[in-house]
Amino acid sequence: MQEIKDALQKASKAEFELDLQAELTRPDEKFGDYSSNIAMQLGKKTAKNPREIAILLAAKLHGLSAVDKVEVAGSGFINIKLTDEKVADAAQKATDLGKPLAGQEIVLEHTDPNPFKEFHIGHTYSNTVGIAIGNLLKTAGANVHQVTYQGDVGLHIAMAIYGLKNPDNKEDLGLSYAFGAEAYEHDPLAKEQIETINLHLYKRDDPQINELYDRGRKRSLEKFEQIYQKLGADFEKNYFESDTAKEGIEIVKKNIGKTFVESEEAIIYDGEKAGLHKRVFITKKGLPTYEAKEIGLAFAKNRDYPAAQKFIVITANEIDDYFNVLVAAIKEIEPTLAAKIMHLSHGVVKFPGGKMSSRTGNVKTFDELFGELEIKANQLYGEGKGVPGTVLGAIKYEFLKHRIGSDFVFDVEESISLQGNSGPYLQYAHARASSILKKSDSPAAYQPTSFEPAERSLARKISEYPEVVQTATKELLPSHITTYLYELAQNFNSFYETSRIIGDVRQDLRLKLVRSYSDVLASGLGLLNIAAPDHM
Repeated sequence: MQEIKDALQKASKAEFELDLQAELTRPDEKFGDYSSNIAMQLGKKTAKNPREIAILLAAKLHGLSAVDKVEVAGSGFINIKLTDEKVADAAQKATDLGKPLAGQEIVLEHTDPNPFKEFHIGHTYSNTVGIAIGNLLKTAGANVHQVTYQGDVGLHIAMAIYGLKNPDNKEDLGLSYAFGAEAYEHDPLAKEQIETINLHLYKRDDPQINELYDRGRKRSLEKFEQIYQKLGADFEKNYFESDTAKEGIEIVKKNIGKTFVESEEAIIYDGEKAGLHKRVFITKKGLPTYEAKEIGLAFAKNRDYPAAQKFIVITANEIDDYFNVLVAAIKEIEPTLAAKIMHLSHGVVKFPGGKMSSRTGNVKTFDELFGELEIKANQLYGEGKGVPGTVLGAIKYEFLKHRIGSDFVFDVEESISLQGNSGPYLQYAHARASSILKKSDSPAAYQPTSFEPAERSLARKISEYPEVVQTATKELLPSHITTYLYELAQNFNSFYETSRIIGDVRQDLRLKLVRSYSDVLASGLGLLNIAAPDHM
């Protein structure tokens, strides 16, 4: 409520000659609609009693048209209750979100699957997080360019090519990679052969290897596109390691002596000078490591999107240390580019039994999880009810309800349940609200002018939505949205238990609340890239 913030700021300046920005928080509903601790801040700066300051400032709010009641609590909290009219107006306008990032250009990189390896749950998680954050930024007015980066050359490809040469793998890329990775770890001869294959991949000088590579790469990318379509992902540009490797090598070699040094025939970055650790960027065989390719990628993105103010890169937190070294090296080469790079790392998805790894073949793919949840949905809802929108809603919501940064265990049973904090629960909540709205042929004649307690509680919760979206966008945390939507649905359930809608004398007002509730649910689910069905 900007009107209240301005009044408190004006009062603090007039009474104490201090220009403080008043912050408003949402207290427990029984204390009011907003609360401010500005009196405590002024107390520290003026050495005066915060409660006395609060009483003085509270008096300045009584004349505001939006304010119904102001109380001072505890040692100096100012609790503010809005008029019913103001709460109703805020609820009706809850989906009118502002554009605080208008004019900003942001490049958002996420998902980053590797051809010849399975599209697993880690990629699905990164994709889900990336799209949700992209939606938040776009809703705030930013021009967002979503891109992905795919490792289509390197030792992991050589391992898969080695595996493909084994007839037992029958062209299965996932099995071939796992076979090659196992051989590389335990068979010295196989390791030597795989490293030779890797050299041929960069040189493109072996027809048989080229044929296996081209065919496998094509199949992988086609599969990725199918999954992207299913997930509702649309990338503006696909970057590939095979394209960034050459530029990365050139940049590293050009900066030997300035940023990089030669060490035992390899070229390294001594991260210890930046409080980090040393990393190899070009091997003694002259091949680029992931680090050198990433430098090529950073400069390619900067060239493709010269107007971008920020390059956000979303990855698992397993590479935090590596990424810090990478940015430190870029900072020495091109400080303005390094300043634009923001690494947002998420936790690792686990399942009962431990973490997955495509290196060992112990990996849960997107297709496997989707199929598993589809079966669960049909068992719970009835055969044929496990539709893609519901299954995808279960997967995405289960990912997004956890705070980004921490590892977590994916709870299959909870994710698909129609009861509790799940995607299908919220989808059903929207479907039920849509059903109520469809039953309203004619409104009641009587139009009440004030709220009953359950009505006001729901309207108050609906009105919080713009603030929640603003916080989620500022902190890049979609979990703020999931928490809010779940609380909103619970609030509606309490309202519905005590408040008859169709046929009641208060029907018109209550239908307006249901409409606002439905609109906010649809908007919030849309930010999470989850369908809001009209029926289930």
